[in-house]
Amino acid sequence: MRRSAQGAPEAEAAARARIPAQPRAADVDRARARSAGEPAAAARGEHTHGEPPAPRPRPQVQRSSVRGQVLDALRTALVTGELRPGEVYSGPALGERFGVSATPVREAMQQLALEGAVEVVPNRGFRVVERGDRELAELAEVRALIEVPVWLRLARTVPAGRWAELRPLAEAAVRAASAGCPAAYAEADRALHRAVLALAGNEQLVHIAGDLHRRAQWPQAGTPAARGRAGLIADAHEHTALLDALIAGDQDLVRTLVEEHFARAH
Repeated sequence: MRRSAQGAPEAEAAARARIPAQPRAADVDRARARSAGEPAAAARGEHTHGEPPAPRPRPQVQRSSVRGQVLDALRTALVTGELRPGEVYSGPALGERFGVSATPVREAMQQLALEGAVEVVPNRGFRVVERGDRELAELAEVRALIEVPVWLRLARTVPAGRWAELRPLAEAAVRAASAGCPAAYAEADRALHRAVLALAGNEQLVHIAGDLHRRAQWPQAGTPAARGRAGLIADAHEHTALLDALIAGDQDLVRTLVEEHFARAH
């Protein structure tokens, strides 16, 4: 493992990313045979004394998802602005940073390219996409077109008790905002919106709206890396005010708050 000035944190990251060695199939078969009192040949599926091999379940192999861990880390770096708009990052350099090989980094970056967060630069790596006011406005408009009617419909049909069940999610967003942690707040924000839309029972809606929401959270070129603590807190309190109105069944207030919330969505 490469050592650096970061010391323990980098070692921990590498440990999390390391895929444990898996036993060979033959070793698994022999171990199973010993525990069952069978010859090793029977465990391999070979005939013994002319008897047909007994059916057996396939071994379940569990592997940690290095690509998934790297993808989560890259998404966090995008939200915080650690990966800066317009900058080009190579797979090997990012691999060293996370203590993994370049392969899972490239795979994760390819996923981010599909999502529109980065673009491929041949023979160099990946450039973080620079977004302007127009793209943010377009994202906000599309999100409003998709989500506002759903929120208003749910406000008329979902009982107060179901809305009350979402309060812990709103409180988690407030805590993340108060801590001034944009990455934690971004995740809490998406979790609350995802839970609300899930009440509609439409998985495609949840998926599409979630993708738009994530894209709207990436920093804009030429602006601070992430929203300040005050902006996060104001956004979080909009969620709690909305829940209060939904629980109270105040349809007029819900409409006003929902429209205002998505008018400022980013």
